Amino acid sequence: MSIANYFRSEFKKDLIVCLKMTLFFGVLFTLINRQFSVRGASIVFLFSALYSFILGLGNGVINEFLNGKWDWVKQTNSRVWAGIIATVIYTTLGVFLIHYIQYVLVFNNDFNVLFSDRLLFAHLFAIVLSLGVAAFFHAKSFMNEWKKTLNQETTQQQIVAKTETAKFETLKSQIDPHFLFNSLNVLTSLIGENPMQAEKFTTKLSKVYRYVLEQRNKELIPISEELKFAKTYMELLQMRFEDALEFEVPSSVSNSELKIVPLSLQLLLENAVKHNVVSSSKPLKISIFEDRGYLKIQNNVNPKEAIGKKSTKVGLQNIADRYGLISEEEVHIENNNKIFTVSLPLLLKTNNTMKIIDDFENSRYIKAVEKVEKMKEFYQNLITYLIFIPIFIFINLRFSPQFHWFYFPIIGWGIGVLFHGLEAYNYSLFLGKDWEEKKIKELMRKDKF
Repeated sequence: MSIANYFRSEFKKDLIVCLKMTLFFGVLFTLINRQFSVRGASIVFLFSALYSFILGLGNGVINEFLNGKWDWVKQTNSRVWAGIIATVIYTTLGVFLIHYIQYVLVFNNDFNVLFSDRLLFAHLFAIVLSLGVAAFFHAKSFMNEWKKTLNQETTQQQIVAKTETAKFETLKSQIDPHFLFNSLNVLTSLIGENPMQAEKFTTKLSKVYRYVLEQRNKELIPISEELKFAKTYMELLQMRFEDALEFEVPSSVSNSELKIVPLSLQLLLENAVKHNVVSSSKPLKISIFEDRGYLKIQNNVNPKEAIGKKSTKVGLQNIADRYGLISEEEVHIENNNKIFTVSLPLLLKTNNTMKIIDDFENSRYIKAVEKVEKMKEFYQNLITYLIFIPIFIFINLRFSPQFHWFYFPIIGWGIGVLFHGLEAYNYSLFLGKDWEEKKIKELMRKDKF
């Protein structure tokens, strides 16, 4: 996101977050410092606002600026280091600016007081606390980017699922029990009446199903192959319906490089037979032809009075879905109640969607989700650590300065955060980065031999 887009969409949200932080820390430090007068509470809330808006909002703007320079997902290391350097520099300068306003302008101290020993812990406390707030903004940005990436991968998974569903529906419609039953009935009657015709019918039926099995997993096939199959399939149907079915299939194509989605013609031809009256008195006429970059399948409309159940249009949606997965060209359907026409785009190449699908592995997606969950937990732990440790330091130095107990949570909790981070980023102090994945690959390679 660019800075301009940030100010248009996210800036208002960050203002609200900073306002909430102002109220939270204002109330917290009013209670801690017991500043219950109007003037005392106002000063506390003023300083809280300075910290929240100068440091919080400022780091938010820097964060969005860096997001426009480096991508969190593709350039993670560069983005992390740029964030650390920019945040530390800006936070240090911002803290000194706030302390200048606080101790010099408001409390009327000399400028040199900023470098005195008594303000050392104040500077340190403010810087660490501010870095915790900045870490929140960076972690929020990081998680948003990962969420976008996961959403994209989820979309790819949905495409994969949709593709497989389309293939399944296609195959299921080809080996439809009703169609197979009718074909076997025709074959049975032909065996008794005309053995030679029965032999031809069996040969064409075997060709149809062999073609279905060979082509069902392909992305595109040459239009000439699909037209050849359509002719065989129509001849098969014509043996069943005889003079009740008429068809025209082109014997040549304008460009041998043109391609089409496999089995799309079979679905359309079967739909035409399924949804229309096919009789000698009302013959079904089907015509296939090229027209301005499309292959058109056209038939006269003689709808059956009772089909048994309402059409689900699965076949047409199936074809439209598969074209949508591999091309920006759309399938067009026209029906004027006399002529029903489906126009299939003739393609020379596909877009990159199917390549992405082929390269996408479900297991990698699951691992990515697990890794992001670990990272999210780590950042939540880190942010909590960076916010509460300065509070512990302040409370300790304010109320019991004789014993510095704050070192215990700093070290103990810090070790926990460190190992949490190592786990989230799959790093071992002794075995190195990604050692588990490397070892798994090594063992898998050994198992091959």
